[in-house]
Amino acid sequence: MLSANYPAITKTELAKRLGVSRALLYYRHKQPAIDEEVKRQIESVLADHPAYGHKRIALALKLNKKRILRVMKKFKIKPYRRRKSPAKPDDQGKPAVSYPNVSLMMCAIVVDYIWVSDFTYIKFKTYFIYLATIMDQHSREVVGWNVSRYHNAELVLGALEHSLSNPDHTRPRYLHSDQGSEYQSQHYIQTAANLQIKISMSGKSSPWQNGYQESFYSQFKVDLGDPNRFEELGELIEAINQTIIYYNTKRIHTTLKMTPTQFRKKSRRRIYSDNSPSQLGT
Repeated sequence: MLSANYPAITKTELAKRLGVSRALLYYRHKQPAIDEEVKRQIESVLADHPAYGHKRIALALKLNKKRILRVMKKFKIKPYRRRKSPAKPDDQGKPAVSYPNVSLMMCAIVVDYIWVSDFTYIKFKTYFIYLATIMDQHSREVVGWNVSRYHNAELVLGALEHSLSNPDHTRPRYLHSDQGSEYQSQHYIQTAANLQIKISMSGKSSPWQNGYQESFYSQFKVDLGDPNRFEELGELIEAINQTIIYYNTKRIHTTLKMTPTQFRKKSRRRIYSDNSPSQLGT
């Protein structure tokens, strides 16, 4: 999955990336167990954020807060750490970070100046798959992606590593995201710093400030179709791969009036032409 054309990957490699056994890719669930899966996801969030209530867990998992509350009540799950006195939701958890939001302050006019990142969930049978993507703000091209059973730092780091290995792109000046804990992890921040990439973040609880990715996911899920039409997890992963290829290379972007890949190539030809020796007077 590291080449420019995102070829199909083997089940052994896929299992390794997901951290599961190869046999799990063939496993067919016989009975609905969505609540059990949600329970595991809630517990994974509480392991890192023991004071989170159902609203913050819902934000972290990008699921409906009513579903989270229902499952927590069903399995009698409570925050591992609780405040002695109630506080407003906006006052709970960690404070807003101080990184600037360059996606609002400037618009990239060249490729690989600002990359925007985010993740979404895909419900498959009785569990969830998380997809993290990184998009070039100028060309709207998805430069890298990663999948995982859980949303964590490894999920978004995998997408970043995949993007940096893409031969059609170079590391950006800015890397934009929301203020999710995955993007505030020390490993993620330090990786960007080591690469001399500056961090940009949306305002707290302001997903609309990462509109490029929000818009992409909305159409992506339409193009992907019903995940449950596949029998195996590997088939779904390959469908994700093919849908991203379709988005990048075949689907006309309404703003760009062409595909993202075509726009990226056209943009670079223009830059090279503007900086040719004849244009520079040499």
